[in-house]
Amino acid sequence: MKSMSKPSDSFSFIRTGIDTPNRTVLAAMTNKQSHEDGVLSDNEINWLVRRAKGGFGMITTAATHVSKDGQAWDGEFGVFDDKHLDKLTQLATLTHNYKSLIFAQLFHGGSQASQRLTGLVPISSSRINSKGADSGFAREASGKDIERVIYDFTSAAVRCSNAGFDGVELHGAHGYLISQFLGSKTNTRSDKWGGTLEKRSRFLVEIFNSIRNNVPDSFMIGVRISPELKGAGIGLDDSLKLGQSLSDLGIDYLHISCWDAFKRSQTYPEDARTLTEWFSAYKDKLAPIISTGKVWSTKDAQALLNQGADLIGVARAGIGHPDWPKGMHDLNYDPQVPPFTTAQLKKAQLSVKFIDYMRNWEGFVAD
Repeated sequence: MKSMSKPSDSFSFIRTGIDTPNRTVLAAMTNKQSHEDGVLSDNEINWLVRRAKGGFGMITTAATHVSKDGQAWDGEFGVFDDKHLDKLTQLATLTHNYKSLIFAQLFHGGSQASQRLTGLVPISSSRINSKGADSGFAREASGKDIERVIYDFTSAAVRCSNAGFDGVELHGAHGYLISQFLGSKTNTRSDKWGGTLEKRSRFLVEIFNSIRNNVPDSFMIGVRISPELKGAGIGLDDSLKLGQSLSDLGIDYLHISCWDAFKRSQTYPEDARTLTEWFSAYKDKLAPIISTGKVWSTKDAQALLNQGADLIGVARAGIGHPDWPKGMHDLNYDPQVPPFTTAQLKKAQLSVKFIDYMRNWEGFVAD
């Protein structure tokens, strides 16, 4: 399959008609640059705005916790209080100066939340192992906990809308609270929040519906999922069904986090299709697709569009190359892969904290 679209082409979201100048998306990237109270730091704003200046059609913030008890790591910014509004507004305004769309990735760490940071035992869909809990276990969320967190997601989205964001991305991937509810291994509840896929996805659906009912029609809501997460009990078949049901509800896009967009499914290793191709087989039933994972060159980006993605998400390429989208006009653009020197990363608008964090990624920082 060959796409008629190119990475440098504009894109129009179906429901709202809002346009992006190209098909490039800066995917959410943890960077640990913000303040202890959750307020965005100037360093985090500068890193994102530099990517808007570099031409990314859509900017997604790092995961930001919607509840105080949802914080998973140091330096994580929050959207749980009105004290965050000023810096959120500053980020949205500066990003829009460069014609990029700006989305906040909303999440709750669930069992991955840190009791050291929050002072509270982490909650999850069920009582499961938790590295963040002093006891080693998260407690099963009560009905009141669930309703509170749904309210927190909604309040956070309204806050982002008031700050001038174009939308939010609900982080249902990577084993955080939403995906803990989605997983058949992490969610062993027998009430209305667990059991069948429909019941396991109720938490996510209720969050979406609550946000949709409290923000303007023009405000977009996307969802990021892990197509396969074996440890949580999330398989490809359920993810395909979930993508279709969410699309029926009216999500503005489905972001599939593949880690490597060119690998086959773990569920069906004998099938030559990539994960993106599995989803694109249902394109007439799905919202626009963002796919992410090991895209570096124009050739990679075009291959992802040819697989059926509508938009191309990158994280690491965008860290080292803030002007990466401009390279998409060159068919032979093949930028440097890691390692990067500290000097290169500072030039790319990374703070010392962000650079130190990237030292945890093997082979990313050279010195």
